[in-house]
Amino acid sequence: MEKIILPENSLDILKDRKNLLAFSGGIDSSALFYILIENGIDFDLATVNYGLRAESIDEIAYAKNLSNSYKKELFLLNSRESSFSEKSGRDIRYNFFEKIISKNRYQNLITAHQLNDRLEWFFMQFGKGAGVVELLGFNEIENRENYKIVRPLLNLSKSELEQYLIRNSRKYFIDSSNSSDIYSRNRVRKNYSDSFLNEFRSGVEKSFQYLQRDSRELIEEVEINKREKLYRFKRSNSRTDIFYIDKILKSEGYMLSSKQRAEILEKREVVIAGEWAISIADREVYIAPAIKITMDKKFKEICRKDRVPKLIRPYLFSIEV
Repeated sequence: MEKIILPENSLDILKDRKNLLAFSGGIDSSALFYILIENGIDFDLATVNYGLRAESIDEIAYAKNLSNSYKKELFLLNSRESSFSEKSGRDIRYNFFEKIISKNRYQNLITAHQLNDRLEWFFMQFGKGAGVVELLGFNEIENRENYKIVRPLLNLSKSELEQYLIRNSRKYFIDSSNSSDIYSRNRVRKNYSDSFLNEFRSGVEKSFQYLQRDSRELIEEVEINKREKLYRFKRSNSRTDIFYIDKILKSEGYMLSSKQRAEILEKREVVIAGEWAISIADREVYIAPAIKITMDKKFKEICRKDRVPKLIRPYLFSIEV
């Protein structure tokens, strides 16, 4: 039986921890299921059934069979959204995962993102206009407030994972929605990224390693102070500021567009989509939910003396009263 050894960084994080695997039954998550077992990693499963495809019934049955056979706990969400998009699907998944993690005290969420996913993201961001950090998209290890996201397959392609499953006679499903041109990611995959990766496999992997290194050199480390949903950190350079703004909002389930990033840096004090207030002040950067509330004069005067930005004051008042 062919065995794939996980990267040392992932192994160090996952060994002897309480782990949750985001599982769909597709090529990537099916391969990761068996790779984790072969590497001695303990984990449970979480899967979402959107009810959009006929084969989802078989996929759920497959997840249940695996969990029973390998004595894993399975968390299942049957979602019935009237309207569905890539963003809404992602929001549903991660809200579900985070509830499970919080309730059951999981330390890591393991996802099956692989090299094709990484290149798809690169092309999509490159087409929109993005810097080095945004082009990278996601890292092998990502810290969230109460857990870590671990992506141990980023240096393996989808075709390599599929061949692994075939050689080891492992079952998997192919999501029919991946061939639909409705989603921009599918169009990028079919027309650009898959063929490019097939021809330039080793170069793509090396380029991501170089980008990762360059990213670390561009971004300064800052300490993030958090109170409820109010975030604050010391200003650095614009590249570092927008990186941490983006990272914080992503941890709250909001994805900034390149246009929004540019607006934040240009205006320095903005409300994004009516949801988040962001202020780049002289010395610090503030992020808080955008709310409207009546504040008393005494509180306003304290904020003025402490140089708390105006957009941030309503939320600060709400958590102090």
